[in-house]
Amino acid sequence: MSFSTWLGLLAICCLGAMSPGPSLAMVVRHTLGGGRGKGIVCAWAHSIGIGIYALVTLLGLAVVLKKAPLVFNGIAILGALYLAWMGVQALRSKGGMQAKLAAGEATDTLTAARDGIAISLFNPKIMLFFLALFSQFVMVADSMTAKALIVFTPLVVDGLWYTLIALLLSHSSVLPKLRKKAGLIDKLSGVVLILLAIRVVYTL
Repeated sequence: MSFSTWLGLLAICCLGAMSPGPSLAMVVRHTLGGGRGKGIVCAWAHSIGIGIYALVTLLGLAVVLKKAPLVFNGIAILGALYLAWMGVQALRSKGGMQAKLAAGEATDTLTAARDGIAISLFNPKIMLFFLALFSQFVMVADSMTAKALIVFTPLVVDGLWYTLIALLLSHSSVLPKLRKKAGLIDKLSGVVLILLAIRVVYTL
């Protein structure tokens, strides 16, 4: 895998992590309800679930590509359509991240970890995202190093992003500023997701 290809993977993983959804709501709830530490625990437990999804998706797509290239292309096209749909939804969003920044409830470390990994493992949209995302990278994953990068990049990016969220929300003065930027994050994510969908189809 070339460095430029990895940078593309990194950028997409960043946008995927930043997209508002139930994962953000969960980390926010545990941060505001249990403090910085609980938010960070929730963040990295969530990232472990992301890593599991990434590994399973990568291995599955590699098998499909080897045994049924036409099926692989079909999965890639469906994935591109899903990415485009997510992009349109993000562009049309009126609440977005702002709607997720609600007050948290009291929590403990075990609950924060449990909720973090559960919200990632039991969210089917994450599997769909990886099917769409990895369809363009699995073909260049021709070594163990490349495969490791494809799995660990989304895991680490996810953990770091939600850790940043937990750190920011630990300071109450930051929350209003984050809310003001919610619309911009939605729009940026929407545009990039649509461009990514076009790229997936173009590279088939």
